[in-house]
Amino acid sequence: MPDYKFFDHTADIGVEIFGRTKKELFANAARALFDIIIENIKNNGRSAGEIKVRQKTIIIEGEDAADLMVNFLRELLYVFNGENWVVNHCEVLDCGKKKLTANLTGATYNRVRHLIKTEIKAVTYSGLKVEKQKSGWKARIIFDV
Repeated sequence: MPDYKFFDHTADIGVEIFGRTKKELFANAARALFDIIIENIKNNGRSAGEIKVRQKTIIIEGEDAADLMVNFLRELLYVFNGENWVVNHCEVLDCGKKKLTANLTGATYNRVRHLIKTEIKAVTYSGLKVEKQKSGWKARIIFDV
């Protein structure tokens, strides 16, 4: 099973996200979001030790799994746009029905190292689905670009 896949949507970007567990579903959603935004990461000859790693723990609340997903992705979008850093790893520590706790690891955005692929304006509720299936969890999300 893939972590996520893109689907065609008029003028926006649609993503189907998969996970064996609900925690994995949310971690894969974080990966998909930053895959849409950032083309790749270049070290430009710098060793990994020279790149300042940032970490942050976030706690997100929502009315249900779908609302939790939107609020989680909106917070990640804020981390990029408002706090100016790129998340390259998300570990979901706890994921209940209405609350999620995750550790984020990343680096300060650098226009030389991080090439912008697509600007995401918003995470939408349009066509939103988060559901438990036989094989695990699946979400369907549309990003306004």
